[in-house]
Amino acid sequence: MEIIVYPLLAAVVSAASVLFCGPRLIPKLHQLKFGQSIRQEGPKSHQAKSGTPTMGGIMIAIGIIIGTLLFAHLNVEIILALLTMMGYFMIGFIDDYIKVVLKRNLGLRAWQKFLGQLIIASLVTYIGIHSNVLKTILWIPFVNIDINIGMFYYILVWLVFVGTTNAVNLTDGLDGLAAGATAVASFVYALICMYFVRFDLAVFCLSCTGALVAFLKFNKHPAKIFMGDTGSLAIGGVISAAAVLTQTELLLVVVGGLFVIEALSVIIQVVSYRCRHGKRVFLMSPLHHHFELKGWPEEKVVKRFWLVSVLFGLAGLVIMLLS
Repeated sequence: MEIIVYPLLAAVVSAASVLFCGPRLIPKLHQLKFGQSIRQEGPKSHQAKSGTPTMGGIMIAIGIIIGTLLFAHLNVEIILALLTMMGYFMIGFIDDYIKVVLKRNLGLRAWQKFLGQLIIASLVTYIGIHSNVLKTILWIPFVNIDINIGMFYYILVWLVFVGTTNAVNLTDGLDGLAAGATAVASFVYALICMYFVRFDLAVFCLSCTGALVAFLKFNKHPAKIFMGDTGSLAIGGVISAAAVLTQTELLLVVVGGLFVIEALSVIIQVVSYRCRHGKRVFLMSPLHHHFELKGWPEEKVVKRFWLVSVLFGLAGLVIMLLS
């Protein structure tokens, strides 16, 4: 009974931690003038959001850590999960700090981010393999085949981490969008962990779900606080860690299908602009901005994208069961 109750309690405690932190952190960030700078090339309606406190990922991370440490065993698997999340949290925090406090709009340089992500992926993979938590195999859904890819597994983990965290980061462009979509993905991965009898990892995933659902109280439209890179990279780290530790990396492409679409829209837009002499496929990328410029209210875009995230999550569960 405890193994079912503990993940649920973790979600509740994590949510309560975020709800406790919110009213205390938001005024402090206002006082410190940790306000979000809005890109001039973004939708004009977003200029009104300038100055909204950012770095709300701090309270999300606090919630996840408290929920996980209280209700999960501190084994190698959980240490690796927390290492991944906190590694990306630190990259995002430094990036936000440079942008918001030091007033350097570009934040960390691309090579600095990729180097940090490479170090995190290499550490997690090395420790995971040498502690027998991970195997150098790639599971193929549907056909249920395991392929031993040897040292290429290091590259696979790095690609999963980089792709997922940056895709979640790109999705974080509307009030509540990334928080709601990632809450769905982390909940689906909690179910996958329970299916594989990985209840400690389920605690970690549901702690993320609880923290994000509570964060929506402050982040839904009109947002009182943004999660910033501090939050988007950290929660991207949560679902990528869950995928790697359950060795369902390819399944993540389906479960996180919304993030894949958002990232692809940016890639398609850039390639089209450069190869077709300035012609664009979308009015603006990522894709959520395209629908905004077509006249959809922000809340409508967010709710429709949440629904898409739920459908991808259900599709991922069906594929797992059929496999």
